[in-house]
Amino acid sequence: MNPFICSIKIACIWYVCCMSCCFHAKAQDNSNYTPVGKKMIVPKGMQLAIIEGQDTIPVVYLKEVIVFPPLTFNNNKERQEFDKLVRDVKRTLPYAKLVYNTLIETYEYIQTLPDDKARDAHLKKMEKELFRDYKPELKKLTLTQGKLLLKLINRECNQSSYQLVGAFLGKVRASFWNLFASMLGASLKTDYDPKGKDALTERVVQLVERGQI
Repeated sequence: MNPFICSIKIACIWYVCCMSCCFHAKAQDNSNYTPVGKKMIVPKGMQLAIIEGQDTIPVVYLKEVIVFPPLTFNNNKERQEFDKLVRDVKRTLPYAKLVYNTLIETYEYIQTLPDDKARDAHLKKMEKELFRDYKPELKKLTLTQGKLLLKLINRECNQSSYQLVGAFLGKVRASFWNLFASMLGASLKTDYDPKGKDALTERVVQLVERGQI
């Protein structure tokens, strides 16, 4: 991660302190609060709080905010390339996360199946369903977006697409799909280097995940 990245915490602490003061004045005489140990159960839509001694402390969940040093562009072309990267990440990142979630769910499910035959049957069925449901959308991706998707799958799963296909469908089929991808100028063995060549992509991904861009 870029060494200049930091979280904005001072403003958050100040906000919590102000909320604590305001809430303390209102909560002490509110009979709707039901204490459970140190915690308070409050009506829907009202502030959750914790009681410690004579103090009522609000519980506020704040999103992490990451600050990167500002980008500088030498020309308009570089700016347009960055804007395109943002669009491509927003387009492909949901699919990468879908792959990760599917991977976890599939692994957990096949562990409950009695033998390899049942596992293979389930994996083949899952493969057909995924192709049926997502092939029309994935066909709309450009080659650049397809290559980015392979990188983001590596990021989410900490494994290349080649390794994932090999683990679930076998090395023969993994080699076949990698050969097919190579004909289009891509590779299932694509890695992801968030601190090197993919540092700018990692920056965009983190900002997109937090809704900051």
